[in-house]
Amino acid sequence: MKTFIVSGSSSGIGAATAAALRGQGHRVIGLDLHDADVNADLSNAAGRSRAVEAVRGLVDRVDGIVPCAGVAGLTGVDPTLVVSLNFFGAVALVDGLRDRMADSAAVVMISSNSVTCQPGWPAESFAPMLAGDEPTARAAVADVEAVQIYPVTKAAIAAWVRREAIARAAEGVRINAVAPGLIATAMTEALREDPVLGVFADAYPSALNRPGNAEEVAALITFLLSDEASLIVGATVVIDGGTDAIMNPLPAVAAGIALS
Repeated sequence: MKTFIVSGSSSGIGAATAAALRGQGHRVIGLDLHDADVNADLSNAAGRSRAVEAVRGLVDRVDGIVPCAGVAGLTGVDPTLVVSLNFFGAVALVDGLRDRMADSAAVVMISSNSVTCQPGWPAESFAPMLAGDEPTARAAVADVEAVQIYPVTKAAIAAWVRREAIARAAEGVRINAVAPGLIATAMTEALREDPVLGVFADAYPSALNRPGNAEEVAALITFLLSDEASLIVGATVVIDGGTDAIMNPLPAVAAGIALS
């Protein structure tokens, strides 16, 4: 039995991941705003500190972390909240438990296919996020619609994974990310009900002609946490039913060759 920490454990991908890990016989410490083993708000420094200290009080060893807690960039959502929760909350959880991570532990972060399938997102907050400068990152997005900021936070997650993975592998910790597309969750339903953005909920193409489900993403996450994925380091795995492949038929390397 291993011990895993899953934030956003009360719904969506987080709940499905926690259930899958428990089904495999592992111990899961769930974090969320409510109905979790640890109730805490990862969108602010005080809540992050409380969450980390609560987890540290429960476990001496952590075999894996999955920071699923996040907020969609819907109409009326505070863009600074998107930055603080989606990026800084996720990274703070991993960093705060770094000394509890066991040898051969794993982290799976949550990116998104919106990074490549929602072009034109503003990059002003990208560098401050990677620099760990939350005040500057929040200030950079204060007057931007949250829908434009969501993919920036997810791009920053993927870049953070790429940057951190090599050094942390030397500590015995593998870090990777998944990049889901349209997944049937409560967040998706909220998007459909959005008075402005709802028309785009099902606009993106899929080779499978259906949204994914949280259990499919959880299956990928649990694989990346497992010993069977021991050679996978610093990767962001897209799981979106082919949306990215349809919208970007040439992968980045091939696109560079074709344009040279």
